Amino acid sequence: MSRPLWPKLSQPCAGPRKSGNIAGLLLDNPPRNCDGGRVVIEYQRTRAQCRAMKHIAILVALVACLAAPAAAGAETCYADYKAKQDKPLRLHYGVAQINGACRAKAAQAELAGRLGQNGWTLLNVVSVFGPEGLNERKANAGSYFLRF
Repeated sequence: MSRPLWPKLSQPCAGPRKSGNIAGLLLDNPPRNCDGGRVVIEYQRTRAQCRAMKHIAILVALVACLAAPAAAGAETCYADYKAKQDKPLRLHYGVAQINGACRAKAAQAELAGRLGQNGWTLLNVVSVFGPEGLNERKANAGSYFLRF
């Protein structure tokens, strides 16, 4: 015979029981048995329930671990920067998409390499931002908008 899945109330007229259960103390109007003592709610778990809970906990942890990088990578990050070229001196302001972490230091490391391959020297990263800041910077970046 299998045990019930739901908690059961102790016998209404059974004597006081000690189980460490404080559920009755948390209620505004706790249930009482026929002696005036509090009725204790007992939860009897089975091994199958414990195994199922372990599997559910492992599954939830696995899904959370797999979803975390996808959620972090889902947000597109952009940086606006200033760069220069020597002989002759040329300066430009541009906007670029950042593949790494959405932080100024990470953007600086990534952009320095990209710009260096094309003969430009990164002067500074002005800011990092999400997709909401693209439209306001598009006109200022001109031909260097998402070029590098």
